Amino acid sequence: MPKKPVVYTKPALIKKLKAIAAMGWIPNARRGNHGGIGNSLEDLLGIKENNLPIPNAAEWELKAQRINSSSLCTLFHTEPSPRAIRFVPAVLLPKYGWGHQEAGKKYPKTEMSFRQTIHGLSRSDRGFMVKIDRTEKKVLISFDATSVDVRHKKWLKAVEKRIGLGELNPQPYWGFDDLEHIAGTKLLNAFYVQADVKLVRGKEYYHYSKIMMLQKFSFDGFLKAIEEAKVLVDFDARSGHNHGTKFRMRQDCLPTLYDKKTIIL
Repeated sequence: MPKKPVVYTKPALIKKLKAIAAMGWIPNARRGNHGGIGNSLEDLLGIKENNLPIPNAAEWELKAQRINSSSLCTLFHTEPSPRAIRFVPAVLLPKYGWGHQEAGKKYPKTEMSFRQTIHGLSRSDRGFMVKIDRTEKKVLISFDATSVDVRHKKWLKAVEKRIGLGELNPQPYWGFDDLEHIAGTKLLNAFYVQADVKLVRGKEYYHYSKIMMLQKFSFDGFLKAIEEAKVLVDFDARSGHNHGTKFRMRQDCLPTLYDKKTIIL
């Protein structure tokens, strides 16, 4: 007989999260430590993925993150426009990519990589950044050859040969309306849970010690967070596979994306 899905009211979920916090140190429920903090919390709540089953209410997400971690929290995946071009695998990777570090070992000798985590505060060492055009209502990816670090001189010469050293043309972008819909749907409301982490004989243990209820996603706050390098755009593609373009966030910054914040614990 199939297991009945768990359904929570908001008060019942808050009570359950407080009870989990009161349990103290909890061992990682998954093999390996990658992603264990969110997975272990999902297991304790008896839910799948990070969607919270709260009936008769707007959609809710569960976001779990380590306290005092430099790791980024993934907000959502979305590829840039114009989508028909398939910009990342068709332009950024072959024209602006570089040799993959595992080329000739794990992958073929010709394997290329395009991995960049960029934001709107300054350019990366390869000259990329995120720009917000409020007139055109677009979040754009920009390239400036004069900002490339001297360490990448050889790569820059290869880029010049392949496509030239001007601005990306066309520039990959996300329209405000599309991006607000994707972000607003994914981040409409969230329970944000943070945990202290310790390692005992190679196994991670979590103490879920901070809980916040976040409501009313603010798109203006989201754009400001990109400009302040709190939200970053993460490209992760290689010749054999595009792992997808993600919008990711720095530690402790998620509450800045919401108009209403309620501290539970």
